[in-house]
Amino acid sequence: MNAAAAVFVLAPALALGSFLNVVAARVPERRSLLRPPSSCGSCDREIRWRDNVPVLSYFLLRGRCRHCAARISPLYPAVEAGTAALAVACVVAFGPTVYAALAVGFCALLVTLSAIDVQHRIVPNRIVLPAAVLVLVARTLLDPSPEWLLGAVGAAGFLFLAVLAYPKGLGMGDVKLALLLGAMLGAGVSAALFIGFLAGLVPAVVLVARHGSAARKMAVPLVPFLSVGAVIALFFGERLLDGYLTLF
Repeated sequence: MNAAAAVFVLAPALALGSFLNVVAARVPERRSLLRPPSSCGSCDREIRWRDNVPVLSYFLLRGRCRHCAARISPLYPAVEAGTAALAVACVVAFGPTVYAALAVGFCALLVTLSAIDVQHRIVPNRIVLPAAVLVLVARTLLDPSPEWLLGAVGAAGFLFLAVLAYPKGLGMGDVKLALLLGAMLGAGVSAALFIGFLAGLVPAVVLVARHGSAARKMAVPLVPFLSVGAVIALFFGERLLDGYLTLF
């Protein structure tokens, strides 16, 4: 049953990923999501439907614009494929349920915010704050509990204190993202933050090894790593918390 539903959701999820690329490209520039139609960023030629098939068109065009041969960022197919993979995983894990739909929306938000952070080093208020409120309301309606509000406030408060202590290492965008993560994950947000920060240490260590003290001036986008932690917590959070608690 879940496998059949996952197959059914694959094509819409790829289309969603294509739309998320538009969101990631236009929201930071405060441009309309509907007008003008998708076009090449180099020659401004409108992208025809056959060149706008998620993932497939990128490889058929060999990662270049059909008209001007400008390079297309590999981030585009990555967003489309990542969105589709996460949507399918949500349906397989949670079945064709309302919670699965919420989980798909949550993952789509993480993919979008990660893409924006990679390209622009920002977390747009226009996305993350309304999303945090909507997720909190939806989570509370599905499973009435103060856990989701406490998770949101607790995670955001923890990172806010970290920003006050080390403003060069974190920003308010990370605080607002934590609000969203806590609203969805509740107590599991602690695992998400731990995994995310642990994963974020890897590129930081690589930069220090390659550039020495100059690495302090090189920014590492944190949202993708916190998103990885959030996805892991979404699917395995309860097991991780149970395993951690068994140590005591």
